[in-house]
Amino acid sequence: MDTEIPSPVAGVLTKILVDEDETVEIGAEIAVIGGTGDEPPAVSEGAAPAEAEPKAAPKAESKPAEPEAETKPAEPAPEPKAGSAPAADRDRDRESPSVDIGTLSGTGRASGTDAGTEAYVTPLVRKLASEHGVNLSRVKGTGVGGRVRKQDVLKAAEEQKADAARAAAPAPSSAPRKEATDTSLRGRTEKLTRLRLSIADRMVESLHVSATTTQVIEVDVTKIARLREHSAERFAEREDVRLDFFPFFALAAVEALRSHPKLNAVVDSDKQEVTYHDVENLGVSVDTERGLLAPVVKDAGKLGLGELARRLKDLTERAHTGQLGPDELGGGTFTIAETGCTGALFGTPIINQPQVAILGTGAVVKRPVVVEDTAMGDEVIAVRSMVYLSLAHDHRLIDSADAGRFLQSVKARLEEGAFEDDLGL
Repeated sequence: MDTEIPSPVAGVLTKILVDEDETVEIGAEIAVIGGTGDEPPAVSEGAAPAEAEPKAAPKAESKPAEPEAETKPAEPAPEPKAGSAPAADRDRDRESPSVDIGTLSGTGRASGTDAGTEAYVTPLVRKLASEHGVNLSRVKGTGVGGRVRKQDVLKAAEEQKADAARAAAPAPSSAPRKEATDTSLRGRTEKLTRLRLSIADRMVESLHVSATTTQVIEVDVTKIARLREHSAERFAEREDVRLDFFPFFALAAVEALRSHPKLNAVVDSDKQEVTYHDVENLGVSVDTERGLLAPVVKDAGKLGLGELARRLKDLTERAHTGQLGPDELGGGTFTIAETGCTGALFGTPIINQPQVAILGTGAVVKRPVVVEDTAMGDEVIAVRSMVYLSLAHDHRLIDSADAGRFLQSVKARLEEGAFEDDLGL
């Protein structure tokens, strides 16, 4: 997993104890962090040179600059010496210290330069920026002293793609997003990342463990489409999140789980027993630059549409920037995957072990459908917003009839379209 590990103390990284991609035991030491006045190790070749003389750094650190700044507020504070962070950053580190795994990856180390010199960028960050076409000079760094981290580059890349998609689409549409074609992989041979290997192992394991089968139904979401047209702007202002179809699908699925506990369970083959959960922890498949992740909305069954939409947005954004914690990637009891984000009508998703089912939501498209004219009592052809929902389930526990009843509950909730209270209408 690629994420940030909170540091128990603030200071300077003085020693790295493990190599890149090395597997370590839980609780093992991975790095040594010294005090704020300690000298960092020699930086890798290519780092920006320090402006101050190395011998002068320890003396300058032994004399705190804060009292002098208080007595002479008009006089600019002296520039911090090489190997030390600016005072503002030291204060910030004391409040929320953390160690970036990208810094510990072995591809580069903190240079110790301050904001007054050219910021050092690790080779990993430069490589990512080059691969994604990101201009580093336009990226606002979130590291110490404004250092650009790999999370900043990945976020900038996602924003560029989003901007390009919005520019390509003159009006809101359910059509798949048009993204720039990446041809940088042509002719290359490279090692699989640890995340990619982990995904591969879990997918193959799931197919070996579960007796997986898939059911597909179609749902008329025209009423939801009309609700979105009337309330999207107001909802976005109130909840600070764009109102699309996915939160509706997620809410309907979570509500159906309470009535169909078989779908919200886990099978222990060794003990020959099944456990039915009394809480709905909704896993959400997110397609990131590094691979597929499934962050979890805990206690999703207690959330309304607005709060659920905010949680989904937050987890998705942090999945793309590598800021998810380990506890946010585990503990799911049921998973939903937005298959339609690429324009696919439906898919056959693989169950996220040890769960027993996963719901895939296809693209919402407008097409002619035979419907009943309530006024005339006749059947007519009308243009409706339609979507396919596919449910992959473990046949060891869930029979086809069980899966069908669950899907019909989701279908009824969506086609009813009674979300006015959630939307504040």
